Formats: sequence, structure tokens, C-alpha cells
Amino acid sequence: MVKAKSKYKEIAVPKLKEAFGYKNSMAIPGLKKLTVNVGIGKLGKEKEKINEIVDSLRAITGQNPLMTKAKKSIAGFKVREGSEVGVKVTLRGSRMWDFIDRLNNVAYPRTRDFQGLKISSVSKEGDLNLGIKEHIVFPEISAEDARFIFGLQINITTTAKTNEEGEVLFRALGFPLQEKK
Repeated sequence: MVKAKSKYKEIAVPKLKEAFGYKNSMAIPGLKKLTVNVGIGKLGKEKEKINEIVDSLRAITGQNPLMTKAKKSIAGFKVREGSEVGVKVTLRGSRMWDFIDRLNNVAYPRTRDFQGLKISSVSKEGDLNLGIKEHIVFPEISAEDARFIFGLQINITTTAKTNEEGEVLFRALGFPLQEKK
């Protein structure tokens, strides 16, 4: 079993039961899905770089990425309706737990000047939204082979109903959240 999932079962569930007084084990907040997104912005016409982003995201997540298209035209950003604006991957189940494990145990320690995640990264609904500036912090990507560096946005959706539930859940799972000031 993946370490993150066993942490959830052995540490997070008892902590959440104790902190919020859950009687029903199905009411305890858990993780629903994890979405990894890369905005391609100005690279819209450079197919070679877009292909490298897709290949890197496939290597990092172990799943085929989906191209996201603009829903409507925005003249200020020079975006037309239907043009490709990003690449995303949605992870659930064992791939999600594996990614969380690699994020906490490999990616964060390899990130330069990492001070922990801001407490404001946890939304009022208990979801975690974070960004990684360099995709080369993941072990699947070799820094020498990467022709350019791009950032990732990661959204972890939970069944938590409040910010406090989400915060307790993510701390129990080993996410390096900063202390409240």
C-alpha cells in the first residue's frame, strides 16, 4: 500500500474523528481527486514545446494529459475560442496517492528555498491549491534533458466541508503547511 494512503487510514482518520467528533466513518473527510494543470500561454503556436510539456506531464503523472481549450475569446490575451490554452491531468485512486507520496517525499525536498505551504493555500471548502515553479523537481524529469522549465498548478479536492477540516487532513497526510501567525 502507498505510504500516503496508509497515513490517511492510520493517522488522519483517527485525528479527524477526535478533532471533529465524527461518529460515522463515511462522514470523515477524504481526498476525491488531484488535478495537475499547466497553462501554455504564449506557447500556443510552438508545437515542439507543447509536445515537451505533454510528455513531461505524462512522465510525472503516469497518465495521458488532456488539452484544455478556451471557452470564449478574450482579445486582451489574444485568445480565440477553441484555441489550446493548457494541459491537465486528473488523478484518482492509487495514482493520486502515489503522486501525493512523491510530492511530499521527493518534490518538496528538492524545491529551492522551500519554506512550506502557506496556510491560505487551503480554501474555505477544505481543498488545497498550490503551485510548483519548476517541473524538474520530480525525479522522472532529468534537469539536463529538459529544454525549458515550466510550472505546475496542483489542486487537491477533498470531501471536507470547512477550512479547518482540510487543514487537519493535510497536516495529517504530511503536507508541510506553515503555522498560523
